[in-house]
Amino acid sequence: MDTLRAMRTFVDIAEHGSLTAAARALDCSLPAVVRTLAALEAHLGVRLLNRTTRRIALTDEGRSYLESCRQVLSAVQDAEDALKEGATEPSGPITLTAPVQFGQMYVAPAVTRFALRHPRVKLRVLLHDRVVNMLEESIDVGVRIGALDDSGLIARPLGTIRRVVVASPALLAAHGEPQHPDALRGAPCVRFTGASSFAWSFHVNGRAMTVPVAGNLEFNHIAPAVDACAAGAGFGLFLSYQVRPQLARGELRVVLRDFEPPPRPVSIVYPHARLLPGRTRLLVDWLARELGSDSTAFAPEPA
Repeated sequence: MDTLRAMRTFVDIAEHGSLTAAARALDCSLPAVVRTLAALEAHLGVRLLNRTTRRIALTDEGRSYLESCRQVLSAVQDAEDALKEGATEPSGPITLTAPVQFGQMYVAPAVTRFALRHPRVKLRVLLHDRVVNMLEESIDVGVRIGALDDSGLIARPLGTIRRVVVASPALLAAHGEPQHPDALRGAPCVRFTGASSFAWSFHVNGRAMTVPVAGNLEFNHIAPAVDACAAGAGFGLFLSYQVRPQLARGELRVVLRDFEPPPRPVSIVYPHARLLPGRTRLLVDWLARELGSDSTAFAPEPA
């Protein structure tokens, strides 16, 4: 039995959550994965996984062995990388995902600079406004806004982003600056298709509250909604980076600062750190430096 191969197969099964998904990730047949797992369990003399027709779950022995496998495989990867380091440029594929607008504004430029420095690394950037399953979709690195739900991922904090209400100077001159979220009831608001289309969330005296909003404009993309707000069509609710250029140019102003909900964390996320290839570690470190030091991404926006 090829023990290292069996370890890799077991780790893939555990991290993907199914034998079928592991077979796809390993580019081999399902029967081959089943045989490899059975041979490994026979070799060890213990059951590593409890399997039913619907799901698999690690046994106590499996959880312990999984961490040992990660350490061994990481040591092998580190030894190979050490031999290659300095002799060759990093090479190979990396797939990365990020939210659409944040990706366009900050992640894509940072990845482009990385690609120019490391031409043998083949980078694929996928911009989605949804939380992707990185293991199922074979994604190596992600940039996420918000709390991390997937315990199978490692998160490297970058900073925080605020959720702000903005309006144009002309609208504020006509309607006055709201002093409390309730002032938005009946005021013209530019809405964005989704959960917050008809009610916006605030914090008042440390407690969450929602305010119903209305208006004659609703968009399913951020950019035209921001443009409409800058044109004076209504108040708008956005993540702070989405309106930073307009705030810097004085086309929009932030209102109701004292009632903003807690800021959202921004993180680089990736599968278990012990199994990161050298090229992926390099990209994660690069993004942490580039995005973490990007004052336009996380610095407080203009008043």
